[in-house]
Amino acid sequence: MQNRTDLALELKEEAEEESRLKGVSMKTRIDASNQIKETRITIKDKEGEQVLGKPMGQYITIEAKDLSANDGSYHKEMSEALYLNLKEMIPRNAKVFVAGLGNSEVTADSLGPKVVNNLWITRHLKREGYLKDAMELSAIAPGVMAQTGIETSEVLEALAAKIQPDLLIAVDALAARSSSRLNKTIQISDTGIAPGSGVGNHRNEITERTVGIPVLAIGVPTVISVPAIISDIVGNESDNGDILEMLDEDFTSMHVTPKNIDESIKRISYTISEGINHLLHNHIKAE
Repeated sequence: MQNRTDLALELKEEAEEESRLKGVSMKTRIDASNQIKETRITIKDKEGEQVLGKPMGQYITIEAKDLSANDGSYHKEMSEALYLNLKEMIPRNAKVFVAGLGNSEVTADSLGPKVVNNLWITRHLKREGYLKDAMELSAIAPGVMAQTGIETSEVLEALAAKIQPDLLIAVDALAARSSSRLNKTIQISDTGIAPGSGVGNHRNEITERTVGIPVLAIGVPTVISVPAIISDIVGNESDNGDILEMLDEDFTSMHVTPKNIDESIKRISYTISEGINHLLHNHIKAE
């Protein structure tokens, strides 16, 4: 299962404590009418890297109370918020390559592949002479190493070298650090991704260094570990450690997901894909 840690929450907590430092900045925007909160943390230099233990770059969290609930649509407001952030981060004429990471056979890990299924792909049409003024978009759901025997980073590196995109968008499921964030946030970063890190299944990183092109990561927390649940309940780190010592190791290494995960993944994947598709629609309209 390919899940990143809930990086945005970790960074937000640490950035609030270290907000005095010049190497880190944090900005929050609240859209009260749509009940959306955006938090943008920027690590500016080596000093900021040392403080937060993460590479320089932007870390954005778009949070909505009921992202996974049925609102009669596909959470258009969240999709629009995602689009506006991507618009700032992606050059207008860029050739975009989307990778839907994860195992499509595991519901909680199928976010990436489902996003790819809903994208409006244009690369083949442009090669045939259609949509000449549209943004070029290609995509793949490369599966996981257990299915292919190949590191995902190797697959993407080879494809990027062949099709020559300007940037990669990697979409993946995350492991939440708090149950309050399950299926409620969309997280974006421009520093790449480390698949499987959230569930202790570390795979090669997918970054500009390994793939050869800039990498944007988009993710949603869909699972949570037992220790994180205990931490939510107990709220005291020392008590939390005492409880974990009494529990079986197999139990504490377990990750769980909400019972309505099937419907949640369906809706959230469409929300994300529409945010990406909006880049293409806007480009064509502008022409």
